[in-house]
Amino acid sequence: MVHPATVPAVTTGFGWISFTTDYGTVDGFVAVCKGVIATIAPSAVVVDVTHQVPPQDVRRGSIVLAQTAPWLPPAVHLAVVDPGVGTTRRGIAVATQRGTLVGPDNGLLLPAADALGGVVGVYELTAPAFRLREVSATFHGRDVFAPAAAHLARGVEPGQLGPPVPADDLLRLPAPTVQAGPYGLRAEVLTVDSFGTLQLAATAADLDGAGLHLGTRATVHGGDTWRPARIGRTFADVPAGALVVLVDSAGHVAVAVNGGSAAAELGAGAGQELAVRPDRP
Repeated sequence: MVHPATVPAVTTGFGWISFTTDYGTVDGFVAVCKGVIATIAPSAVVVDVTHQVPPQDVRRGSIVLAQTAPWLPPAVHLAVVDPGVGTTRRGIAVATQRGTLVGPDNGLLLPAADALGGVVGVYELTAPAFRLREVSATFHGRDVFAPAAAHLARGVEPGQLGPPVPADDLLRLPAPTVQAGPYGLRAEVLTVDSFGTLQLAATAADLDGAGLHLGTRATVHGGDTWRPARIGRTFADVPAGALVVLVDSAGHVAVAVNGGSAAAELGAGAGQELAVRPDRP
């Protein structure tokens, strides 16, 4: 069995580590990673962002992390949604103005880096001193990423983890589709929450650019399905069971049903495009 090396306690570094994965909680993967962190950095507080990212859904993981990290104290942000584990994809640490992100170079970390003030430096996780003695080909969360995050929490500088990597060399996910104009708004669904609310890539400015102002009656199209809606500020701006289009707490346009599920009503999910068109007199 592989165990983290014994290390002396230190008092510098971040006090917090956030943890985002697609591991779920049925198996012991999350607990194992936390055990590695606790052995190396016993005083670090680990905040679970989520471990319910859909399996291998890098875009969903990147969105959750980017919308959560700015609300946390300065921290190490450990994120593992890693369908390329064991391949030539790099493990990286991305230093920002308000924390350091640790995970695979597959697009997962960069939206959060942008949300935390931008990339200051990037380093490949290659230094043997800051990973476990043996590295599995299938569990870099335990053997590479969790140790790196824990050492950063203890005060290790990101540049000690390995050589620098040009930020322009990192993999960035394609930008989601957003189109706004006199005809209305067309945008990609970013996420679907547990209430069935559809978060779009569009923002309040896109709503205004499409002539979709507060109180406007509209039609929402998803594939072959369309439903009447109203542009509102809260869910209760429409009757129970009706569709409302509003700006959510992350600043994105969202489509919701008051007391119901917009995802079920429209048969829509992440990655699908929705159109919101103002009703013309």
